[in-house]
Amino acid sequence: MSINRVCLVLLLATAWAGQSLAGDFFVYPNEGQNKEQQEMDEYQCYGWAKDETGFDPMATPQATEPPPPQEAKKGGVGRGLMRGAAVGAIVDGSDGAKKGAAAGGAIGGMRRADQNRRQQQAQQQWEQEQVAQYQENRNRYDRAYSACLEARGYTVR
Repeated sequence: MSINRVCLVLLLATAWAGQSLAGDFFVYPNEGQNKEQQEMDEYQCYGWAKDETGFDPMATPQATEPPPPQEAKKGGVGRGLMRGAAVGAIVDGSDGAKKGAAAGGAIGGMRRADQNRRQQQAQQQWEQEQVAQYQENRNRYDRAYSACLEARGYTVR
């Protein structure tokens, strides 16, 4: 999977979870802070929360670990045909070769399909883990950001 696809998966997951990058919060100044003070406090809390959690909601999402490696292709109808025909010919001549080719092709196709299924499952699991990690990091950042602003006299929702 390319890094661009990983970023797309993470961005879609973020949108699906109802989280935007910076505009998720409603911040109300409880102590009469003016707009300039609020902007400065929000910027400082953004920096503090980013430093505390190691997560930057403004950065492009990155995978925390590489995708699962692709296995070397195994089996396949063509290989199965050839192997089955060879074994069948040794055992029972030309009739055996035909029967062996049919059986070998079927078995080879099943092996390849099973391998593809396992790889697809591993890829999906990896994607789900990346999305969960991103969401966990984002939630930690959101809590830190909110705590900082609340400590400065704002209500954050």
